[in-house]
Amino acid sequence: MNKSITLQDLGSKDFKDTWDYQEQLFKGILDTKIKNRREAAGLQTNNYFLFVEHPHVYTLGKSGDVSNLLLNEDQLKEKGASFYKINRGGDITYHGSGQIVGYPILDLDNFFTDIHKYLRFLEEVIILTLQEYGLQATRSDGETGVWLDVGTPFARKICAMGVRASRWVTMHGFALNVNADLGYFDNIIPCGIRGKAVTSLNVELGVKTVDEADVKAKILKHFTKLFEAEFVE
Repeated sequence: MNKSITLQDLGSKDFKDTWDYQEQLFKGILDTKIKNRREAAGLQTNNYFLFVEHPHVYTLGKSGDVSNLLLNEDQLKEKGASFYKINRGGDITYHGSGQIVGYPILDLDNFFTDIHKYLRFLEEVIILTLQEYGLQATRSDGETGVWLDVGTPFARKICAMGVRASRWVTMHGFALNVNADLGYFDNIIPCGIRGKAVTSLNVELGVKTVDEADVKAKILKHFTKLFEAEFVE
C-alpha cells in the first residue's frame, strides 16, 4: 500500500495537453494493476496530484447536455475559449485563469475503495481550506461540489468537481475559483443547474486578488490529513 503522492504543479497548461498527460499517468497505474493481477508481480502502484491553470476552456462531462453551453463555435472563438466533451462525470464547467484546478490521479486501493467517500473527501478538503479564510462552505444535496449559503436564494458555487474512475484509479478532480473571471460562467448553465450563481474566493473576501500559492498550500495540508498521505515532488 503506497500512500506517497507525487506532486506536480504544471503552471498554465492547455486543457487537452493536460488531459492527455492525465491519461498517460492513469494508464500507467492501470497497467501496473493488471500486471499484478495476471502475474502476481507485487508491484507498487503510483499516485499523482497535478495542480494546473488552464487557458479559457469549457468542458462537458459524459452525462452532460451540450445545450448548457450557450455559445456557438464562432462565439467561442471570439471569447478565446475552447470546448471539449470529456470522460469525467458531471455536466458543463469552465476553467480559466485565477482558478486552481487539482487532478488527483490515485490508486484508491492505496487509500480506500469507495468513490462516494472519495468525492466527499475532495469536498471536505475544499471546505476546510475555505474555513481558513473565514468562509462557511458546505455541500448541496445531490449537487457535487462546494457551495456557500446553501438553502437560501443566495446559494452560489465556489468549487466544481467531476471525476472518472476505473479499477479504483481516479482522474480529473476539482476546480476552485480563487481569482476567477466570473463573466465566463455567463456563457454556460454551470453544471447544468439553473438559477444558482457562481462565485470566487476573492469576491467573497472583498479583495482584488488572493495569494494562490497560499491556497494551494492549504489544500495540500488538508488533503494530507484526510487521505493520511504524503506528498513528494
